[in-house]
Amino acid sequence: MDVNTTSSVKLKKRQRRWPVVLLLLGLIIFSVYKGNTTVGVTNYTIVSDKIPTGFNLYRIVQLSDLHDAKFGENHSDVVNKVKMITPDAIFITGDFVDSNRYNLAQSLTLIEELQFVSPIYYVTGNHEIATNDTDDIKLALENLGVRVLSNEAEIITAGLEGELAVGGIEDPLASQLADDKAVEASINQAFKHVPEDMYTLLLSHRPEQFAVYAKQEINITFSGHAHGGQFRIPGIGGLVSPGQGWFPTYTSGIHKDNDSRLVVSRGLGNSIIPLRLFNQPEIVVVTLKNTD
Repeated sequence: MDVNTTSSVKLKKRQRRWPVVLLLLGLIIFSVYKGNTTVGVTNYTIVSDKIPTGFNLYRIVQLSDLHDAKFGENHSDVVNKVKMITPDAIFITGDFVDSNRYNLAQSLTLIEELQFVSPIYYVTGNHEIATNDTDDIKLALENLGVRVLSNEAEIITAGLEGELAVGGIEDPLASQLADDKAVEASINQAFKHVPEDMYTLLLSHRPEQFAVYAKQEINITFSGHAHGGQFRIPGIGGLVSPGQGWFPTYTSGIHKDNDSRLVVSRGLGNSIIPLRLFNQPEIVVVTLKNTD
């Protein structure tokens, strides 16, 4: 084979590689766009014979880690999806605002659009604490009808067919205790007036404290904070998370420890790291189902 023929073969091989490279580049660009500008809906069903019969098919929407982001005019991309779900309750699990670009009014627009859809429950995340403006944040939410849960629980009923407790705790950044001790003390305070055999739902920002939630025998905990691991590696999971470090365990989905479940939202917005990869912002929907 002469030099010209060899050069021609190499050129053709390089030319064949370009479509593959361009395709991969296009997929990455599309994923980055989708993972930062659109919102998906993730549905889960939790089945247990301990769920009160009155709460069979009770539907909860979880919104987490908005971080002062905006999804469409008046958050229409999120609002329209939530309204179509017709939830029985909406749980907001912290970092509703971002301490680095604090814009409470922009985030409150989401609540203004959702306040008559269903009861809304809220707990703080570390970013609310970091603003040093938690009193104003809570007051603004309460003025819009949001039930702010600050180390307390509310017993809710479904007709004459049972009741359960919805509790919420402050982010441990508000405490001088170590995180796990702060979470344990907050749970004890929140549920101190709740009967031991009552089915319990907990709103708590930090998924890395799952061992504490399970030890406290919480039936279902709703958390966020991990942002899905920010960059999700197909087949592996999230890359990095605050409080969990590299290749974290709790970044998305439902996790189980005996009779305790942990629901982790990938969240809606971003904070220090401005981009997501293979990690679309999500609205989480959890439907409770009684096996009886």
